[in-house]
Amino acid sequence: MASTTDAAPPGTASPGAAPATPPAPPAPDDPAALKVVPARHYARWAAAVAVIVLVAQFVHGLATNPVWEWGVFRDYVLSETIVQAVWVTLQLTACATVLGFLLGTVLAFMRLSRSPVLQTVAWTYTWIFRSIPMIVQLVFWFNLSALYKELGIGIPFGPVLWSVDSNSLIGTIGAAVIGLTLHQAAYAAEIVRGGVVSLDHGQLEAAAALGIPRLRQIRRIVLPQAMRVILPTAGNEIIGLLKGTSVVYVMSIGELFYQVQVIYGRNGRVIPLLLVATTWYVVLTSLLSVAQYYVERRYARGANRTPPPTPVQRARRFVRDLRAAAAQRSRPVVTPKALGPLGDSR
Repeated sequence: MASTTDAAPPGTASPGAAPATPPAPPAPDDPAALKVVPARHYARWAAAVAVIVLVAQFVHGLATNPVWEWGVFRDYVLSETIVQAVWVTLQLTACATVLGFLLGTVLAFMRLSRSPVLQTVAWTYTWIFRSIPMIVQLVFWFNLSALYKELGIGIPFGPVLWSVDSNSLIGTIGAAVIGLTLHQAAYAAEIVRGGVVSLDHGQLEAAAALGIPRLRQIRRIVLPQAMRVILPTAGNEIIGLLKGTSVVYVMSIGELFYQVQVIYGRNGRVIPLLLVATTWYVVLTSLLSVAQYYVERRYARGANRTPPPTPVQRARRFVRDLRAAAAQRSRPVVTPKALGPLGDSR
């Protein structure tokens, strides 16, 4: 028996049904109705383009300006004379750094001691040697024989038991090392003192309550923690000392800058020879910066148990990820048609 009511064709509403109401438009202040537009950093892009243009012009000038004389630079940058001068510069820097920071550490703890005599002596030393320019100190030590003909050991305010000529005891290199060391010690003392006073005093009180000797407190507790504060400033100071060794040219010592001056005084090639010195200073400073990074990382282990990866570790991880991605692409792809009804390949 057929139904008395005919079904409405698909896509049309039934005669008795209510008409469908369209969805209401969103309110103007509804966040869903707002159009998201990315920020336009026009000033940032303009500054980036300007910087790129300036860098490109500088590089183009380096490559095309004949005054740089890259052939002369190539002939002298690895010459035997320049390499020996670089070695002298490294020797002066190493001696002044080691001796200067040893003396500076002693001065720092003299300044922190409870003895007013030690405090006054350390403060006076720092005040005097930070006030006198390095070049004046070097010239003074170079002419020490004019002030003291002989240096000796004897009874205070009494007879001299042993003496030696000043010029034979302190040569040109010795005078340079003494001047650089005494100048560096004044700054190293303040660097070490700043690192020590940054520590919590309660740690020293706890160490003293445990009966730990004072020297062991300094060696085991104070200095390892203070190194995190000392190293950044000390690294900058050592880099400054490396470049400051160029001042010893007034003593006619064959370091890098002096040898460069001698060479361009003979051949007149000032610009390429100065570029040789600049290149070596940049290379040596970069090596010191890398060493500073790893030393700081080592002493930061107490504060940061999981230090960030080093550039070498990041490079190794990048190469490992590339190899893994290449191995993944080289694997054969198994299509569903190659699988049986139970999911086994046949």
